Amino acid sequence: MLSILGDRRSRDCEGTTRRDFLRVGALGAGGLGLPGLLAARAQAAQSGLPVKDTSVVWLWLGGGPTHVETFDPKMTAPAEFRSVTGEVETTLPGVTLGGTFPEMAKVADKMAFVRSFAHRNSGHGGGTHWVMTGYDNRQVDNGGKPSRPSLGAIAAKARGANHAKTGIPTYVRMSAIQADGPAFLGTACAPFDPQGQARKNMNLETKLERLSDRRALLDGLDRFQRDADATGLMNGLDEFENQAFNMILGDATRAFDISKEPNNVVATFGKGLGEQMLVARRLCEAGCGFVTINYGGWDMHGQIKNGMKNRGPQVDRAVAAFVNDIAERGLNEKILLVVTGEFGRTPRINRNAGRDHWAPLSTLALAGGGLKMGQVVGESNANAEVPKTAPIGPQDLMATVFSVLGLDPKLQFTNLSGRPTFLLEEGAPIRELV
Repeated sequence: MLSILGDRRSRDCEGTTRRDFLRVGALGAGGLGLPGLLAARAQAAQSGLPVKDTSVVWLWLGGGPTHVETFDPKMTAPAEFRSVTGEVETTLPGVTLGGTFPEMAKVADKMAFVRSFAHRNSGHGGGTHWVMTGYDNRQVDNGGKPSRPSLGAIAAKARGANHAKTGIPTYVRMSAIQADGPAFLGTACAPFDPQGQARKNMNLETKLERLSDRRALLDGLDRFQRDADATGLMNGLDEFENQAFNMILGDATRAFDISKEPNNVVATFGKGLGEQMLVARRLCEAGCGFVTINYGGWDMHGQIKNGMKNRGPQVDRAVAAFVNDIAERGLNEKILLVVTGEFGRTPRINRNAGRDHWAPLSTLALAGGGLKMGQVVGESNANAEVPKTAPIGPQDLMATVFSVLGLDPKLQFTNLSGRPTFLLEEGAPIRELV
């Protein structure tokens, strides 16, 4: 909890010092204060880099989701290859999804499904690094550190660590994903983690299910801010300290508070993953540029039918609610949802009624971002083993995200050796979507 709030209980506002306000900035990776992060953003803006009013919500299905039982059921294939959960018809003629996704099937006209996504690393760490950063790194599977920055970190570097007006972090992770860090871009570009120390410093320690209990605290923060304004304490702060203080008492805090949403909206999203998806939308509305959510449990080497019945429905409900929500709010031009994992799974069911790691083919689901929705992009071969059409790789996905965020595809930053480094070298935006 911020010390200024504890001090407020025992002394008048006049006794609060400038140092107390500086403590508002004890936020971010490596002890970097929030005022410093805001200054970093201003420095990025002064460099002339474009800042576009768009956002990405990256839903990571950790463990490697089966492409067959999710978005490419292949019910015409032999029994040992086809979806063990069957299929459901969608709003797109002739297009089906796996049997545990009936709600997503209803909003398929607002989504795009890529059935030819592929790379060549079937390790959890290496596959994650490739999809999250656009680059392969075989050492990650053997304990090595990520060598390239994630997409969210790149966004934070290009846009600055925080939004210029609201102070909301540019890059927020709801739960950690391997290779989601800044690598050589530095700690200022690391994700803001609302589950970590940063959340404690913003007094966001309460679990999402209990956010409504924070109403009294938020009222207290509002009273404290009025007292501070009345006594003129804000006059002694510089631009970034003032902005940091307002962030703690303003939009950044409220963005995490789903109790401010209508009850029917909260109910539509549901608990767990749904709550995280709702917070992600609120963060994007407040100016956040990149939000990652990790919903794991997809490493289904055995009994994949049971696994899908356990994990599929919550993703189905949360994603469908999110897609409808951003469309109804007119945010589907500004917010892109990406649903992916590190790889697909073996097309043939194994002897344990599961599927194993399989990088040669996986699927993507996307919605919004001003891209062309209501279509299937690419095609797999008859048994869902490899792409039948031209493979779409991680750098193509990366280039597509760059286009949504308004990032220059020739963007370069300096690596640890002091050399200018391209963040994107080979990929091109997925042409059917842009």
